[in-house]
Amino acid sequence: MKIVIASDSFKESLSAWEVANHIEAGFREIFPDWIYVKVPVADGGEGTVDTLVAATGGRTITRMVTGPLGEPIEAVFGLTGDGTTAIIEMAAASGLMRLPAELRDPMRATTFGVGEMIRHALDLGARRFIIGIGGSATNDGGAGMAQALGVKLLDADDHAIAMGGGALASLERIDMAGVDPRLAECEIKVACDVDNPLIGPLGASAIFGPQKGATPAMVRSLDNNLRHYAALIDADLGKAVAHLPGGGAAGGLGAAMVAFLDAQLRPGVEIVTEAIGLDAIIAQADLVITGEGRIDGQSIHGKTPIGVAGIALRHGKPVIAIGGALGAGAELIHDRGIDAVFGAINQCCTLEEALARAGENLRVTARNVAATLKIGVQNSAILRSPAHPPAAAHLQFPEDVERRASLSS
Repeated sequence: MKIVIASDSFKESLSAWEVANHIEAGFREIFPDWIYVKVPVADGGEGTVDTLVAATGGRTITRMVTGPLGEPIEAVFGLTGDGTTAIIEMAAASGLMRLPAELRDPMRATTFGVGEMIRHALDLGARRFIIGIGGSATNDGGAGMAQALGVKLLDADDHAIAMGGGALASLERIDMAGVDPRLAECEIKVACDVDNPLIGPLGASAIFGPQKGATPAMVRSLDNNLRHYAALIDADLGKAVAHLPGGGAAGGLGAAMVAFLDAQLRPGVEIVTEAIGLDAIIAQADLVITGEGRIDGQSIHGKTPIGVAGIALRHGKPVIAIGGALGAGAELIHDRGIDAVFGAINQCCTLEEALARAGENLRVTARNVAATLKIGVQNSAILRSPAHPPAAAHLQFPEDVERRASLSS
C-alpha cells in the first residue's frame, strides 16, 4: 500500500513536514511495511515558502526591506531549485504579525517592502513568481509595492504621495514610465483565497480593516480612498479593479497585482499543488491523508484539505483528513471528497496545552486511524473467504463509488 501524506502545517505548533512525520510515525506502528510518500502542502499563506523550497530543492534568501510602518526589517523569501521562480509571502514584509496591536495603523501601513522583495528576486534572476498575499497589516491598495517597483503615484503638484492607505486621498496621477522593465518578462501567480472586491461593504476596508486597527471612521476614509484610487487606475491604466474578485485581498494588494503586474489571481492551494506536482503523486497512491490545524466550515473555502481532496477525486482515491482540532461545520468537508475526518485533541485542555502536545496527539490519532483501517482490512479478508461469499459484494460500497464519481464530475 502506498500512502500519500499531503497536509498543511498546524499553525503555531507544527510545520507541514512535522505534521507528515507524526502521521507517518503513527501509521508505521500498525503498518510498518507500507510505503509513505510525504508531500507537505500549503495554501498560499504561512508555510508556502518553506513548502515550495523543500519540494524543489531550493533555498531561502534574507534581505533588508521596508516594514509596514517604514522601519527596516529582515524578510525571507524563497527561490526554487532551478533559480527561476521566487516564492514570496507578502506577510514577511508587510504582515500583521510584524506589528503589536497598539501600533497597527492601516492609514500609514505600506506594502513597499513587498515590492522590494520582488525587486531583490529579480536581481537574483527570477522571472516567475508565486506570491501569497494573506495576513497583511496594510490597506494601501498595493500602492507601496507599486512605488517600490518604479511606479510614480503623484499628487496635484506632481510630487510623490506618502505611504499608506491614508495618502491615497491625495493621488491625482499614475505614471508608469519608470516601472522596472524586467517585470515585462515575468509570469506572476498570486495565491489569493478570498473573493472580496477592493471597495464597498464587502471590500478590503470594511471587512479586513478593523482587524488591522481601523476605526469606523478610518474604514469610511480608507474605502473612499480606494474608490478614488481604483478610478484613477481605470482612467490612467485602463484596468477595472474596483469590483475584481480578490482585488480586496491583503488590503487591496490583489488589485495592485493585476493593475501593475498583470498577475493572475488564483486559489493558493491550486498554485502550490501544481508547483509540487501533487496530481502525479496522488495518481499512484492507494490512500491520501491530508489535514490542517483546524478543520471547520471555513475549510471548504480553498483550504489545503479541500484542494488535496479535489485532486484525489479526479483519480478516485480515498481521503482521510486529520485536523489539529475540529470546529463547527467540519462535516461540510464530506461533500468535498473527504471520506473521514478526525481531530487530534483527545482530552479537554487549554489552547497552550493543545499546542504543546500537538505532535504527540497527532501521532496517537494517526495510529488509531491506522488501527481502525487494519480492522477493516482483516474483516474484509474474512468476508472474502469462501465461507462468506455473499458478504464480499457489500464491501465494494457501490453507493460510495457512485458518490465519488458524482463529486468528481
